[in-house]
Amino acid sequence: MASLQPVRGTHDLLFEDMRRHHAVIERAKGIAGLYGFEEVITPIFEFTEVFTRTIGETSDIVSKEMYAFERSGDNLCLRPEGTAGVCRAFVSNGLQQQVPFKAFYAGPMFRYERPQKGRQRQFHQIGVELIGADTPKADVEVLVLAAHILDALGLKGQVTLELNTLGDTASRAAYRDRLVEFLTPYRNDLSEDSKVRLEKNPLRILDSKDEGDRRLIAGAPKMEESLNAESRAFFDAVQSGLTAHGIPYVINPKLVRGLDYYCHTAFEFVTTALGAQGTVLAGGRYDGLIEAMGGPSTPGVGWAGGIERLALLLADAPGKARPVAVIPMGDTAEAEADAVSARLRRAGYAVDIAYSGNMKKRMKRANTVNARVAVILGEDELKQNAAAVRDLDSGEQVLVPLAALETDLARFR
Repeated sequence: MASLQPVRGTHDLLFEDMRRHHAVIERAKGIAGLYGFEEVITPIFEFTEVFTRTIGETSDIVSKEMYAFERSGDNLCLRPEGTAGVCRAFVSNGLQQQVPFKAFYAGPMFRYERPQKGRQRQFHQIGVELIGADTPKADVEVLVLAAHILDALGLKGQVTLELNTLGDTASRAAYRDRLVEFLTPYRNDLSEDSKVRLEKNPLRILDSKDEGDRRLIAGAPKMEESLNAESRAFFDAVQSGLTAHGIPYVINPKLVRGLDYYCHTAFEFVTTALGAQGTVLAGGRYDGLIEAMGGPSTPGVGWAGGIERLALLLADAPGKARPVAVIPMGDTAEAEADAVSARLRRAGYAVDIAYSGNMKKRMKRANTVNARVAVILGEDELKQNAAAVRDLDSGEQVLVPLAALETDLARFR
């Protein structure tokens, strides 16, 4: 405790950082509501199986990054992502008859990995899940929503949408066979993790960060070569929908998802403004996820965006509300100042009142907190049942009856 520092990979959200954080959440939530997505909150910790069955036991997240622990005989973990929890909630709460189910969420996630700019061990995400719709229109809707939010955050021109298709189950199976055939002769050249994945889930090798693996998969067959007619038609419909909405994109054939429940659309919004941490929002279709969790076969599509990364891209931090500074002068005025402050706060005004000090010190504090207006209560003003209202930008000062303060101060909002 000597250094009193936060745990490595965590950070305090204070003042300007907190305003940026809230700006991302509130703008995203407001826009998601326009598309019919309602906010949900799921527990920060779940049974570990919720994630091992959905993210995959061979993934880096499960094998290396999860904060897992045992309590009273239960295997639990802090959530490393949001989709599995929302899908679990969909099944647990019997919402199968309420499809399409549209959920928006925001909150902390936890992964043990090397902290970098925009990447922490406790990080925060916004996300949406659209469950119960198997049409390409659903994919287009979540993509349009994502683009709308990014535009509202002032990021238009700073991010690029990268798009790919993973095909349907039959296409993925055909591609899996081709990939295994290609990689098997190089088995001894693969990383230890990828040797395991070659047996259990070869598509996960495409996500490998090992440089040797990446050189090998650079020559691997492409997913598009294994697509059947239905998968091509689905992807064509998604692209047509984006074009109709005026949303530009680029095809990235290397953009994949290793787990079998992912299918069809995969996408990422990326930027060059954050160095190596270029992805700010990513998602795709996961028609087999809920079934993999033990629920009914239910299609789904969604995305998640990193709040820390998005907040770093905001041009300006939202400004702090400029308060009304209530300045009492004298013992009699102190009691009246408390009553005036309470009235103004109940009327919706932010009020700052210093606890002590003469007129000069109190005015100095008003400037420090960037107050918009000062309400000065002195003996002369109180004899007239009034207050001196001073515009701190122009210096203009007028006498206002105490009963009319709430109405008069509206001109400064």
